[in-house]
Amino acid sequence: MRVLTPTAAACGERDAAPGASADVGARPYPEGMSDVLTGTDGVTRCAWAGADAEYQRYHDEEWGTELRGDRPLFEKMSLEGFQAGLAWITILRKRPRFREVFHGFEPSVVAQFGSDDVERLLQDAGIIRHRGKIEAVIANARLVAAMTAGELDALLWSFAPASHTPPETFAEVPAVTPASEAMSKELRRRGFRFVGPTTMYALMQSSGMVDDHVAGCWRAAT
Repeated sequence: MRVLTPTAAACGERDAAPGASADVGARPYPEGMSDVLTGTDGVTRCAWAGADAEYQRYHDEEWGTELRGDRPLFEKMSLEGFQAGLAWITILRKRPRFREVFHGFEPSVVAQFGSDDVERLLQDAGIIRHRGKIEAVIANARLVAAMTAGELDALLWSFAPASHTPPETFAEVPAVTPASEAMSKELRRRGFRFVGPTTMYALMQSSGMVDDHVAGCWRAAT
């Protein structure tokens, strides 16, 4: 999820091909777009949540909520990579199928995937059929499977800033930060793929390492 909000479509990854693209995070919001939007339910949210009920639930219950654990964070990392070049709502709607075909994103299981599995996944219209992204998830799973329990969680959360000032407006939301650049650099050093600094800042936002709900949103600074 990017820019960094779930509707942003990054243009791609610098380190390999998220979607034959570079991790530069173009801002998706037109000039003058409102920062918050009050829905028909009377709740004021970040405007990117729009009027879509599924998106609103994601905003209310997941985005910016602390996420811990190796498996959940591996899933988040994987889905953020798949999102590159696309709107997050596309990934959100396909998430149940992603979880099914990737066996709940259990690293030890995905690590065993081979070329036949890649070809099988490329034929599945229920997911994003991008060879580079699929192969990156498998390669990353092998790295996570080789870690000790809790190591991925500890690694990713070690880059969470000690303090973070929530934005007043979308204009104040960065595409990358020194922390996301440091996280990306370390993950790449370890061999992880599709983990550019914009993608990693999106992960930091969505997993609650930073709070980028804008002022006026009911979840801001909560």
